[in-house]
Amino acid sequence: MEGNEDRLLDLNEALRQFEAEDPRKAELVKLRFFAGLTAEQAAAALGVSTSTAEKDWAYARSWLRVTIDRMSGPRP
Repeated sequence: MEGNEDRLLDLNEALRQFEAEDPRKAELVKLRFFAGLTAEQAAAALGVSTSTAEKDWAYARSWLRVTIDRMSGPRP
């Protein structure tokens, strides 16, 4: 269970960093991941096209995964 808590803390820190770098994409992550909105719903909320939201979502997931992995260090 402790590993999951650490991952959540890493996600929170990574999202904070991402928000400083790209606020709109970070907001998209919050809408998709935490609010459970679809790509179409999140796009409408952000005032962007669905294709832009989908591209941003793919970028954000990759950026967060790399950042969280870097924060977590090497895995056993």
